[in-house]
Amino acid sequence: MTPQELRARLDLFADDVIALCRALPADRVSVRLAAQLQDAATSVAANYRAACRAQTRATFVAKLSIALEEADESGFWLRRLLTQKVDPRDVIVRLMNEADEITKILSASRRTAQGAARRK
Repeated sequence: MTPQELRARLDLFADDVIALCRALPADRVSVRLAAQLQDAATSVAANYRAACRAQTRATFVAKLSIALEEADESGFWLRRLLTQKVDPRDVIVRLMNEADEITKILSASRRTAQGAARRK
């Protein structure tokens, strides 16, 4: 996957999470979970964009690490929605799976970048 393709995938993930959050019930718990989820999911895309513009390998790894943490956190909040039996469950499950895939991709990218930095 190219950096441009990953950027587009992360943007789509953020947009899909925003759409999900708009569709959630307006009770106090759902609103709070939605806010946390939306912050984390949009941060994944924002930090990956910053990583792509990094001027040093260390900055790249640091920004990628933040994106990775936020992807993992997105999965956490999606799981909370699922355990609270919030609808639409099918969308939540799809986004939860996507958060897991993104976490794996970013983790592998970070390992590669860290390995490249060690070889220098």
